[in-house]
Amino acid sequence: MIRVARPPILRAVLGIAISFVALAFVAGSVDLSATAGVLAGAAPGWLVAAAAFLVVDVAVRAVRWQRLLAPVAGVSLPRVLGYLLIGYLANNVLPARLGELVRCHYLGDREGVSRTTALGTVVVERVVDIVVVVAIAAIAILVLSVRGIVAGAVLIGAAIAALLGVGLAVGIAAHRVPGADRLAGMTARWPRAGELATKLREGLAVAGRPRTLAEALTLSVVAWGATLLAFAAAGQAVGVELTIGQASLLAAGVALAAAIPSGPASLGTYELAAVRIGQAVGVSAEASLAIAILTHGLTLVITTGGGLVALARVAVVPPAREVEAPPAD
Repeated sequence: MIRVARPPILRAVLGIAISFVALAFVAGSVDLSATAGVLAGAAPGWLVAAAAFLVVDVAVRAVRWQRLLAPVAGVSLPRVLGYLLIGYLANNVLPARLGELVRCHYLGDREGVSRTTALGTVVVERVVDIVVVVAIAAIAILVLSVRGIVAGAVLIGAAIAALLGVGLAVGIAAHRVPGADRLAGMTARWPRAGELATKLREGLAVAGRPRTLAEALTLSVVAWGATLLAFAAAGQAVGVELTIGQASLLAAGVALAAAIPSGPASLGTYELAAVRIGQAVGVSAEASLAIAILTHGLTLVITTGGGLVALARVAVVPPAREVEAPPAD
């Protein structure tokens, strides 16, 4: 049992180390006193606007997860939002994005849905997110004619998105892949493993529903639209008028950086990505770091506050029995 726990611990230690290294790079390449001066002059009105856009972003993501869960279980939007915020809260205090597992746990525990099936829907959500983020970043790079390491990182992201898409397709149709019967025979020795694989595929299968997938993609575009507007508002707050292309590349870039294993709340990797991308599109390192601190800070305040409220509400809800997912259409 102890051996099973080691990989997450090692990943957490690696993530924290990466965050420290990223913060060291930021501290060594930015005039922190100048950044503090930029932040001191931030306009409150624009900060309120940025916060409002970030709230819209979170709300739309809750709607997206509810639509992905719909073929599996009917859960009301307020409850889905609560579980999502609890997951975000966990991501803010735990390394390696372990909050994704936490929200699946609470959803399964309180709604009677298989946690593994819920995790399958989260995997679909992550793949859709990466595809949309890479598309936004790619369009921004073409518009801004950005070259160098930023363009290379987006190309790597595109390759990863393609691999994830293929992996998702294989996961959905695993039972039809040549040799699947032989593999099923081998897993028969471990019934629990076979059961978990089946439940995970039930969650992944929501991506095989054209309407559900189209809704998830559309809502992802709306959510990221709100995010890039939050970056633009944060830029205005510190006197930097970002173009839509610059705001898009900043928002997409820090999101891709968040995919790298790091410490709690992607601390360090978020700021380093913002500084490097900002410099690539003509924004000073100090202003870029200020924008990153504002957007990151507002996001943490919103998700932590919302997560604590949701956790308090969920604590009074009794656990439910796990139910089987409805048959596919």
